[in-house]
Amino acid sequence: MHAVLAGADAEVARGEVLAITGRSGSGKSTLLNLICALEAPDSGSVLIEGVAVSALAEPARTLYRREHIGFVYQFFNLIPTLNAEENVRLVLELNGVRARAARARCRALLAAVGLGARAASAIEHLSGGEQQRVAIARALVHSPKVLLADEPTGNLDEASAREVVPLLLALARDSGATLLIVTHDSALADQADRVLELRSGRLQALPRPGPP
Repeated sequence: MHAVLAGADAEVARGEVLAITGRSGSGKSTLLNLICALEAPDSGSVLIEGVAVSALAEPARTLYRREHIGFVYQFFNLIPTLNAEENVRLVLELNGVRARAARARCRALLAAVGLGARAASAIEHLSGGEQQRVAIARALVHSPKVLLADEPTGNLDEASAREVVPLLLALARDSGATLLIVTHDSALADQADRVLELRSGRLQALPRPGPP
């Protein structure tokens, strides 16, 4: 069996914004799935603030992911039968947050992403850029330790990407979350604190451009 990740090793500082690049099929999405404990590694471990999440039993991994990890997907993964606020609030409801506090937190985050007036809008009535803003709010609403973004601009036009990227970076930094972004978008990668390339199963640091 071919090993997708063989010897991939990296340390990420708390609050760091890290971009991960690499060719299609190099294992970038698999790496994110391992970090958020959707998959378990055949060997090695994933540690988040001293917790070996990869060693947890499945129920504990699910609980850890729900409480401490946020995920922004390329195709948004919003629930079409729920409106914008309900999509964001669902995470808090699953975590047992009281209804009044959950509503206040959701509305504050939707306002922060520029959708305060669209909280009651059906998902189908939102543009792609607006849907990704809802997805960002949902990923951050429970104040996760780690925020993972898998090609967050991959399904957006250039204008929408220019609006969404600053929001994602600013909100992640303001929250103190560690942000790991898988991307082919060089303009997005350039805004990260550090860039790693996944090649032949390993993570390699890429040089950053110096001042002109």
